[in-house]
Formats: sequence, C-alpha cells, structure tokens
Amino acid sequence: MITVYPAESAHRFDHGWLKGSHVFSFGEYYDPDNTAFGPMRVCNDDTIAPGKGFGAHPHSDMEIVSIVLTGVLRHEDNLGNVAETSFGGIQRMSAGSGVIHTEHNPSDSEPVRLLQLWFMPRTRGTAPSYATGRFDPAKLDGQLLPVVAAEASAEVVDIAQDMTIYLGRAKAGEQLQFRQEPGWRSFVYLVEGQLTLNGGKALKPGDSARIQELEELELKAGEDILVMVIDLP
Repeated sequence: MITVYPAESAHRFDHGWLKGSHVFSFGEYYDPDNTAFGPMRVCNDDTIAPGKGFGAHPHSDMEIVSIVLTGVLRHEDNLGNVAETSFGGIQRMSAGSGVIHTEHNPSDSEPVRLLQLWFMPRTRGTAPSYATGRFDPAKLDGQLLPVVAAEASAEVVDIAQDMTIYLGRAKAGEQLQFRQEPGWRSFVYLVEGQLTLNGGKALKPGDSARIQELEELELKAGEDILVMVIDLP
C-alpha cells in the first residue's frame, strides 16, 4: 500500500528567518491523524536565513538527524560538541536523558536548507550523544546510498533505532530499486525532480509517501531527482 502526502498537505510556514514545511504534526501544527509513522515523528524541510538559527533549547528521548541540502549548519551543545555541516554531511543527536543545543546558520550571505528528522529511540533514558559523518555525494548517482543506520561504518552514521536512511539521485528515465523487508515500512521524501512509484503514484518536490505491505519499490525519475528513502520497523 502506497499513501502519498502531497506537498500542499504539509504545514507550510514563513517566520522570516525560518521558512519551510512540516510533514508531520510539529510545534504549532497539530493533526491527531498525522503524528507518527512507526518510530518516525518529524520530517521538517527547513530553510534558515543567513546569520539566524535556533537558540539554546532542550531535547530528551529522541533521535534527531539533520541532513544539509545547501549551505552550512552549525551545531553546538552542552556536551561540548561543535560542528559545521554542508551537503554530504550528516548530524545525529541522541537526546537520551537530556541535552541542550543550538542550530545556527553561520553564513552572512547564504541560507541553509536542511531536512530534520526525529525518531523514537529503541530505549528511553540513555546517555545523550552526538555524531557526525560524511558521504561522497558522487556515490548517490544511480543508487540509494545508506547514510544513517543502526550500525556505523565509514560513511554511515549510527542511530539508536533499527532503521536506515538512504539518499539517492537518478537522471530522467532512470530507476532506483528498493526492497522492503516483510512487516517493515518505508517513507519516501522527494527533494528535487519528479518520479513515479511502482509505475503509478507520482511525486513532485515536497511530496512524501508512506509505504506498507509492499516488498518491492521502484522509483522512476521523470526528471532528475534527489530522493530520501527511510526503512522503518
């Protein structure tokens, strides 16, 4: 079963310094029928203006992943971590028993666009932690590349949940294939381009899809695409 959530159904906002969309209920936007998909709680497509950002604020018991699409994102937290990330970089914060952090655009001229994703952890109340990683953007071409997973590797950041985040690019007319384990579910978010899922459901930028009880997934690019696929229990 494939359920498409068009970009127009997301909660769109423009606060001047911050604009974007919330795919799930978040902050001031609440829809009781759209609070989660498995352990996934948040998919925000945010653009932060130059020199602006989120001041110090707390989190607990949440796995938070930031994927920078353009520009640079700066992270600081009370654990002593400081990092700046651009496209090809991943930030993962395990909030655990509690952490305080800031997210900021350090540029004085270029906005930063990022996907921020939240997931429930396997276990609540663990010690907070933070990790960064980098992948080679050239490896996205023609495949779905794992960038976050339950186990870390050279170009994969670990996360305290049994799941995998993939990014991929395909040129118009090309296809990306994905196999979903029985009983699992998949979340698709189209960043750029146009695609069809299994020859039927069409997605444009900002559209997402939630997929269950379907083991084979074919993503065919109608235009050059950048897409995220998340494999979830």
